[in-house]
Amino acid sequence: MAAYFVITEPTRSEQWLNGAANPVSWVKGVNDGIAFFDVEMARLSTDGLTLVARNVPASNTSLNIFLQDVPAGDDYFLMFVNSTHGLMYSSSARFTVLAAGATLSGKSHPSPISGVETVTVSGAPNPTLPFATTFAAVGSGAIPSWGNPAQVWAIAGALMWCLLGAAWTLW
Repeated sequence: MAAYFVITEPTRSEQWLNGAANPVSWVKGVNDGIAFFDVEMARLSTDGLTLVARNVPASNTSLNIFLQDVPAGDDYFLMFVNSTHGLMYSSSARFTVLAAGATLSGKSHPSPISGVETVTVSGAPNPTLPFATTFAAVGSGAIPSWGNPAQVWAIAGALMWCLLGAAWTLW
């Protein structure tokens, strides 16, 4: 699991505030073939799951999550997953979510990371809700771009041979 990603922020016992952007950062392995991933926020005590962001480009190294009316608790953690295949790449340390206007105990609130996307998450965990944000799709090579003439000829040739095979069978 940790071979793909290491989530460096939030750290253990970090405190996130409702009504504020909270930074998330990570380090990713190289040449692992992962082009994008999904971010989910889980809560242990209520078996809650919040779908935060889908198709986050793996080339990014950070993200801000703005919390709005998320229930306070000390049992939250983030998961980086491939939700299509059910594969978890990494999970963060457990952190605390505080109510809006609450006083932080012992340390200051980490500053949001400038120049990166901010995703807004609101309400209690609910796995039946869609992702709060979906990033633009990342090209996987599964669908041809039609920019290469060789691709067009290869597909046209394959279709032609399929049609000839079908005609031969019916004849």
